[in-house]
Amino acid sequence: MENTQPSMQSKDLQLQEAVFLQEHEQQSVIHRRITEWLILARIQFTIIREAWVWIFIMACMFPLTTLLFLKFFTVDPTPAVMTRIITGNMLFGLIVMGLNSMAQEISYQKHQGHFTYYSSLPIAKVNFIFANLLRGLIMSAPSFIILAMIGQLAYGIQFHYSWGLVPVLLLTVFSVVGAGVLIGFWSPSHQLTNMLVQALMMFISFLTPVMVDMDQLPAILQWFSYLFPTTYAAEAMREVLISGWSGSVAWNTLVLLLFSLISIILILKKVDWRVEK
Repeated sequence: MENTQPSMQSKDLQLQEAVFLQEHEQQSVIHRRITEWLILARIQFTIIREAWVWIFIMACMFPLTTLLFLKFFTVDPTPAVMTRIITGNMLFGLIVMGLNSMAQEISYQKHQGHFTYYSSLPIAKVNFIFANLLRGLIMSAPSFIILAMIGQLAYGIQFHYSWGLVPVLLLTVFSVVGAGVLIGFWSPSHQLTNMLVQALMMFISFLTPVMVDMDQLPAILQWFSYLFPTTYAAEAMREVLISGWSGSVAWNTLVLLLFSLISIILILKKVDWRVEK
């Protein structure tokens, strides 16, 4: 009996030590992943800092030109039309930077072999992807804010600001940027990516309910519109800026969340460090 108790105490100590080492190892893995993501995010932020002037010009030039053109072209627009023009141009800026620029930039890096460098590092792909998504979010945010401010001044209206605007804006940006990052990682060739995103940018901007109402489009375009997150983003943004949070805004926000999750899952499956010849 006296020999059995020390043996059981020894096993308890070994078990406690094993649990302690396992917890310490899990904490180390979490700490390493966080540090890893911060380093990758800092690299992406450095890229933005070196080219912020061009990013600012690209983010504002096309949607701002369209916004002012529609201001000169439209005679006595109603508040609903003015809100549609402003939110449409905010989304146009997001499409230019979050979809078009991000897809082309990631595609260029992929076909220039930049990802081969990252594949030699002991990093998780998910951290690399979220660092690129962060860059897309930072690149897209200025055009959103600037066009909202200039749009209100140009058309003399005041938006209705509420807490519901936060999830709508975040998921709008995230869903569109996610689509751009997905196309960039999927890219079979850089030339194809350029043609695809240029065509997609014009189609989404002018042939879906981004600049116009849904009922102004032919039936076939209305059906195609439901395939793009910008349709739900436009509906949610218009309503939340006019009257605040509602059941319709909640539904469109939920769809944007689904688009964001689907794009992340597809990106994780489509990330290839090397280009297959």
